[in-house]
Amino acid sequence: MRVGTAFETDVPARLDRLPWSGFHWLVIMALGVTWILDGLEVTLVGSLAGAIRGSSLALSDTEIGVAASCYLAGAILGAIGFGYLTDRLGRKRLFTATVAVYAVATLATGASWDFWSFAVFRFVTGAGIGGEYSAINSAIQELIPARCRGWTDLAINGSFWIGAALGALGSLVVLDPAILPQEVGWRVAFSVGGVLGLIVIALRRYIPESPRWLMTHGRVEEAERVVGEIEARVAGQAGPLPAVPEGSRVRLSADHRLTMLELARTIVATYPQRAVLGLVLMAAQAFFYNAIFFTYALVLTRFYGIKAGEVGGYILAFAVSNFMGPLLLGHLFDRLGRRIMITATYGLSGLMMLATAALFAQGALSAVGQTAVWTAIFFVASAAASSAYLTVSESFPLEVRALVIALFYAIGTAIGGIAGPTLFGALIDTGSRFSIMWGYVGGAVLMLGAALTEARLGIKAERQSLEAVARPLSAVE
Repeated sequence: MRVGTAFETDVPARLDRLPWSGFHWLVIMALGVTWILDGLEVTLVGSLAGAIRGSSLALSDTEIGVAASCYLAGAILGAIGFGYLTDRLGRKRLFTATVAVYAVATLATGASWDFWSFAVFRFVTGAGIGGEYSAINSAIQELIPARCRGWTDLAINGSFWIGAALGALGSLVVLDPAILPQEVGWRVAFSVGGVLGLIVIALRRYIPESPRWLMTHGRVEEAERVVGEIEARVAGQAGPLPAVPEGSRVRLSADHRLTMLELARTIVATYPQRAVLGLVLMAAQAFFYNAIFFTYALVLTRFYGIKAGEVGGYILAFAVSNFMGPLLLGHLFDRLGRRIMITATYGLSGLMMLATAALFAQGALSAVGQTAVWTAIFFVASAAASSAYLTVSESFPLEVRALVIALFYAIGTAIGGIAGPTLFGALIDTGSRFSIMWGYVGGAVLMLGAALTEARLGIKAERQSLEAVARPLSAVE
């Protein structure tokens, strides 16, 4: 209902009261695949490094490392650039455009002819994936009912490790000389991601524009129409719909236009504690995660004498644990609450890592024992890491959500992708277990600090509408 330039709508309440249905599974499958694709891409380059070195490209170890940095730089810049466009142009346009960029770029990677073409294509692939994070996380949460937002977000974020497992297993197939020549195999491996991306584009044709994005941009009639179509789909799958709660309408301005000054003021002045919390959670989990994961193979080969060809089996167990943690613990973030579970998962991860650091320094663990301990730690830490993305994505107003997600993702990626692996690589080069122990202790302290920050600054977002957690910037009294 419009009154002058303002209007009232119950779009959020109508979406949040919907029963779970096939429509919501479609949203998860079509949009949530982003994390699987990222896990696939990250694992593929590491698994295919030897084949790429020995191919016609003849890349050196340094060039392969530079290409990996190009992917990281692309992800950071893509997240920010596409995040800005997602808030301006809409979720649907961008979650179609970003996966198209990814699909074309990863297909082109398989056709690379020299180092520079390989590096450029990896950069563009990263840009597509980085853009996906901002477009996808905002769209999923705006379409999923509030009571399910926690476990769905954690499970989707944890699916990165499905992609990692697929990348590790797929590399064993395409690099088997009995199946494909090595020169062809690594190129085919990159093509798989491109084909998956094209399939995802086809699936996303059935995902509507976010009604929440439409309403905050003054397109209330279109938002009402889209919600009506969603309701008809859900009713056809799940039966009669529950009534819309009384008093659930929100009043918004049709003339509101976001400026960069308002964005900065929203983050720094309106929600400073949430900004601090998001940065602490993202930075802690990024350092903790990437420092351990990206040096996993080095520790196994250097200190436990594991052959390089056997590392994949250890990583596979690690990947399974990382996926199962968010999947099995996710429901507790909706039932017990964000503050309790985020504090618990960050704190427990830090305490377990302190114990592991001491055992590692004393040489008390075998390769299997070390992997078992890490598997237990990251069963919990994976849920903690996913909750960082959940916290950032639901803590700020609808009008700036995609760009805020992109900014925090970029900061976390930069910290985790640069500081963590670089520090731990240097510590491993010392050959001293005690040096590495202090690196583990540092990661544990960061996680414990994040737990204390969540206990102090955490917000009650479980089973709350996004509009209740953070008032839209276009809201009027």
